[in-house]
Amino acid sequence: MTSSPAATPRSTTTTTGPGREASGGTEDLRSAVDRSFDQTLARLKELVAIPGIAWPSFERAPLERSADAVAELLRAAGIDDVQVLSVNKDDGTPGGPAVVARRPAAAGKPTVLLYAHHDVQPVGDESLWETQPFTAVEKDGRLYGRGAADDKAGIMVHIAAYAAAAEVLGGSLGLGVTFFIEGEEEAGSPTFRTFLEANRELLRADVIVVADSSNWKVGTPALTTSLRGLVDGTVEVQVLDHAVHSGMFGGPVLDAPTLLSRLIATLHDADGNVAIEGLVATDTAAVEMPEADYRADASVLDGVRLAGTGSIASRLWTKPALSIIGFDAPAVEVASNTLLPRARAKFSLRLAPGQVPAEAMDAVRRHVEANAPFGAKVVFTPGEAGNPFQTDTSSPAATVAMWALGEAWGVQAVETGIGGSIPFIADLTELYPESQILVTGVEDPDSRAHSANESLHIGDFRNAILAEALMLSRLNNEALTTGN
Repeated sequence: MTSSPAATPRSTTTTTGPGREASGGTEDLRSAVDRSFDQTLARLKELVAIPGIAWPSFERAPLERSADAVAELLRAAGIDDVQVLSVNKDDGTPGGPAVVARRPAAAGKPTVLLYAHHDVQPVGDESLWETQPFTAVEKDGRLYGRGAADDKAGIMVHIAAYAAAAEVLGGSLGLGVTFFIEGEEEAGSPTFRTFLEANRELLRADVIVVADSSNWKVGTPALTTSLRGLVDGTVEVQVLDHAVHSGMFGGPVLDAPTLLSRLIATLHDADGNVAIEGLVATDTAAVEMPEADYRADASVLDGVRLAGTGSIASRLWTKPALSIIGFDAPAVEVASNTLLPRARAKFSLRLAPGQVPAEAMDAVRRHVEANAPFGAKVVFTPGEAGNPFQTDTSSPAATVAMWALGEAWGVQAVETGIGGSIPFIADLTELYPESQILVTGVEDPDSRAHSANESLHIGDFRNAILAEALMLSRLNNEALTTGN
């Protein structure tokens, strides 16, 4: 999700109605954010220094230290009810430590749940980093370090925005605020659903703000209004009972990697569109993305033709995308002259909004079984599934969010989709159907989340804090309660 829009984005920069900002005006909140910004940035650097990784192969102690650090920051922001909680995984081991902090709503006031996650991705190949991954470094207006953008900046946006709103509004702040800072998102949130079910009333809210997405570009904010869903699985092709000599038997029968490759080739048409029947696909993106910007942001090599048809934004947000992300075959260095009896590939299929994951999984199964090359045996094994998401952009909370983003940045906010998936949002939608869910974030096209040299644009970070402070201030005066 990158680049400047080529068409006029849908946005709101409406002026405030009479009397709606008697307290908590933009300039008062901006001043509060600015006064504490150096401290906010320093605290973000301290969080970046903690290598909290929730993957089972990493030590748990830093992850617990990360949760404790977040809990202390919330207490310092004036929240008294702060807990570090976890539930067990299916195998009995503890899930990632989540921090839950609550300020109860005054009578008749809504409650807002502020979500982010404190765990981070592993470093990967450290030789690719230009700075030490867990030492936050400022350079050219950006802050570099693992988690600087994804998602420790999201944590600090929530804390600093709340602190600014509380300072400016004082005793008139009756809004209920619950912080939910997860500790295992980068590991796939294995206990997220169980955690929600165990703490359903504790986390109930009228508005849920998920600060784990991206803006349109540096200097242009965005509200993420759609996310693609996801299904994955494996496809295995079997052709022989056992491996045989390629010289003695090669010719009349094709090896399994070759047949699997032929099967994989049927998954896309000649233009690169996904060729599986029964999948939802629309060309309805509200903004356009210039091809040159996409090529630069995705590091597409010169001469490589882009796949698919329709607008680039729609190809990213409202159409399916299928990738082969793993392939089981001997490495070249240890390959022998044999016909391999079987080969296996893992697919990842991103789903357009409106697609039912179970139906998409069945569509893939039908396709691979119907296209078995040369009568080879095809074994399909379904994997994970996650629902797509689409915001009701007419909801009061979405209207407030678009206004706040435009007010903070001083430019129109853009409604964008995300090609990726946040599967746990489906759990939030199912368990809290009455809640209005907003997906915001602090990343930009050059943040490189999950990659080497992850970074945060410091100016946009400041704007994101102001935008959320404005949002909290406005929601403090909105009648959004659900009666629960």
